[in-house]
Amino acid sequence: MPYQFSPEGLEVQETVKRFMESVIAPNEETYYSQLEEVGIDGYPPVLDKLKAAALERGLWNLFLPHLKSDSPGKPLSNLDYAPVSESLGRVGFASEALNCNAPDTGNMEILHHFGSDRIKGEWLAPLLAGEIRSAFSMTEPDVASSDATNIGLSIVRDGDEYVLNGRKWFSSGARAERCKVLIVMGKTNPSASRHLQQSMIVVPRETPGVSLGLDPHVFGYVDRGGHPEVIYRDVRVPVDNLLGEEGSGFAISQARLGPGRIHHCMRTIGVAERALELMVIRSLERSTFGTSLAHKGLIQDWIAESRIEIDMAREYVLRTAYLMDTVGNKAAATEISGIKVAIPNMAIKIIDRAIQVHGAAGVTQFYPLAHMYAHMRTLRIADGPDEVHKMTIARREILKHQPGFRMHQPTQH
Repeated sequence: MPYQFSPEGLEVQETVKRFMESVIAPNEETYYSQLEEVGIDGYPPVLDKLKAAALERGLWNLFLPHLKSDSPGKPLSNLDYAPVSESLGRVGFASEALNCNAPDTGNMEILHHFGSDRIKGEWLAPLLAGEIRSAFSMTEPDVASSDATNIGLSIVRDGDEYVLNGRKWFSSGARAERCKVLIVMGKTNPSASRHLQQSMIVVPRETPGVSLGLDPHVFGYVDRGGHPEVIYRDVRVPVDNLLGEEGSGFAISQARLGPGRIHHCMRTIGVAERALELMVIRSLERSTFGTSLAHKGLIQDWIAESRIEIDMAREYVLRTAYLMDTVGNKAAATEISGIKVAIPNMAIKIIDRAIQVHGAAGVTQFYPLAHMYAHMRTLRIADGPDEVHKMTIARREILKHQPGFRMHQPTQH
């Protein structure tokens, strides 16, 4: 391959693998039992133990390349971080133990690049320290938010303040007791050109006028912190809570979602690896018609196809990570969109096979497969649906042959 992991990256990758085996795995049952005790919006105390263990090993804030900060941790390149994120993806809460969890990762990047010194001190610092959580408030219930220009929440300047009015939902984690700040996207100038109408702004969770409404469940699952509707009714925040400039919200969202998409894909490979592992173990344990499932030709075909698909997917993600590091997110946009389509679909296919091998047990709460499937299926929508990513890939391919091509044909009179 044309890319190589750095010596530091290789060291961190190995340390994370050992951390997953010796610290995370033995505490997985404890985490979920404590979560049941504290409630779905609570904070399992074992996380403090896991965070302390991660900090002791220097495994902290690894996701943000070239971060200039006094915060602990040694951020890695996208390429070096890919295997780390894959390891973390095997267990749902592992990323939080290393302070590398969504949506905080993307929000920290936005605050780092576009926040004022005051905003960085007030909100970025405690996020980097793992003391609070955050939410990203972009998707709206009344419009197709895959087209960000549809967003309708209004952000109107009134003297030294901005006033927000509108509704969001799927602001993941906003119900959590540790969620203290929201990054909100809305319209500051509806009369501007389509991609200069939006802005992003920081809204503390306890600001008057912020309330929670509907609480969507994902395939019946209630996730920690939820994906709630957030209602903004005459919410006032200082002018310097704005991130970047007025009208830069669309550009900031693209800057955030590129790394966010590859992080999802990295973790998804870890999910697929665990599903394959569960499939193989189950096939060795169960017998039908005189032989183990592992002896069946069809099951062997599923296992082999799964290994091939995971390894191909991993190479695609590593190549994309390398391009993001070397030529930048914009130049790697086709690859970022490509992995965002390919990787969740790959994982869904492998989880589905694992469910079949488990039989009826595979769709119950006694195995993680059903929950894994629900989350992977959701990824085909989150951070842009498959269809939008395919559209952008197709457009770039067509432009190679017809530079003047436009997605919308002019109206014929």
